Amino acid sequence: MIRSSSLLTRRATITIRLSQRYYSQAFDDPDLFRTKALINGNWIKKPDSFPVRNPSTQEIIAKVSDCQLSDYEDAIVGAKAAYDQFRNTSPQERSVMLENLSNLLVENKRDLARLITLENGKPFADSLGEVLYSASYFRWFSQEAVRMYGTVIPGPGGNKQMFAIRQPLGVVGIMTPWNFPSAMLARKVAPALATGNTCVVKPASETPLSALVIGWLCQQAGFPPSTCSILPTSKTAEVGKLLCGHDLVKKVTFTGSTRVGRLLMAQCAQDSKVIKKISMELGGNAPFIVFSDADLDKALNGIIGCKFRQSGQTCVCANRIFVHKDIYDEFATRLVKRMANTFNLGDGFNERVTHGPLISAAAVEKVTQLVEDAKQKGAEVLAGGKKADALGPYFYRPTVLSDVNESMDIFHTEVFGPVASLVKFEDTEEVIRLANNTDVGLAGYFYTQDISKAQEVALKMETGMVGINTGAISDAALPFGGIKNSGLGREGSLHGIEDYTELKSIVLQP
Repeated sequence: MIRSSSLLTRRATITIRLSQRYYSQAFDDPDLFRTKALINGNWIKKPDSFPVRNPSTQEIIAKVSDCQLSDYEDAIVGAKAAYDQFRNTSPQERSVMLENLSNLLVENKRDLARLITLENGKPFADSLGEVLYSASYFRWFSQEAVRMYGTVIPGPGGNKQMFAIRQPLGVVGIMTPWNFPSAMLARKVAPALATGNTCVVKPASETPLSALVIGWLCQQAGFPPSTCSILPTSKTAEVGKLLCGHDLVKKVTFTGSTRVGRLLMAQCAQDSKVIKKISMELGGNAPFIVFSDADLDKALNGIIGCKFRQSGQTCVCANRIFVHKDIYDEFATRLVKRMANTFNLGDGFNERVTHGPLISAAAVEKVTQLVEDAKQKGAEVLAGGKKADALGPYFYRPTVLSDVNESMDIFHTEVFGPVASLVKFEDTEEVIRLANNTDVGLAGYFYTQDISKAQEVALKMETGMVGINTGAISDAALPFGGIKNSGLGREGSLHGIEDYTELKSIVLQP
């Protein structure tokens, strides 16, 4: 059993007072701060509104128009009318508009990053990275718009000709999460518009500002009215049911929990006369394996970024960290020391801060319960393990737990918080069994210098994405998505076009 040294105990994660801010919160372009709903090309202030709070300070940063079901009905009808025209625009036209949109995100990256940090709480540097990541998807699909290729198929004989072509679907209902309020929207809107569809977007109620600004920039980029409506709302469940049940909506795409994904899929099947195309990017419980021959420096770098990025609030976060018994103690000690020396917890506008708050009181409570359950069942806290109450109610200290096992809830649950759960293993067969002992399969990671082992584990790991000697696996050029209960479909890459089109076969007899 590992014991925390007095040095590591004294050098717990540094916390920085919220008043110490260095990054400016002033906007270079105030027009980018949007609080009205974008419905069919018009910015509409609704009678009702709901507050958006900064999770670091609990300050109300905006009161945003609260759209009703009737507003979504209007937006869907408008999107269908717009689709009948937009589908006939040329791929080159759509490519130019998407390239314009990408450039606008880059040009306004600091303002857009301010919005993300204000409503989400992540460090400003991370928010800047998210904006550029979002821009990369618009740029990628600006290039894919002109590559929506079909297929010429040799006929059975004579002069009969056969073709297969891709065509857009129609109105796409988009529901996005709060953890990447810009990037998750970009990953869905970009392929939808690239292929000639139109969109009705329900952003997360915690982070609507980052979605509304993309609606504004779509207008500046040249997209016609009603091609992309953004409707903030506090009526999450009701709107989800409407989008799934509406016969004019031909596709529903959602990023969020497996529980909600299941519900939406059932509503699509039960409430609509139309069989819809569905994309679901759902929960994960990513294994992160460190074999005995791993480069420990690389593995430590990987776990710092892969586990603790955005305080562990990402769907591809390493959840269960399996470390070979021969290097377990060394790895744990070095991890705790690295965290003590480099992690600074606090407000995202402070340039020294590396980690911000969790999104809500419910998120903090969930992490607290999982850690307490693990402790009661024999896990040891090597670092953190409690709230950082001096900073505010949503801050939780980055945590390392040792001696985690399958009896603990944290082994089987997506934490969505800054907790690294260390699990000791002895051989490859055992760790593959442990890694696959989950009903979800979004991402997985492992570190080894043995090429044969790398191939074996990559093929046997039951996940949609695998990182070998890296914790960074998300890129616009790579298909993003999971297997098992982690969802359906892929976002990004050349395959991302497929989820927003349907294949039509044509046989021509002159």
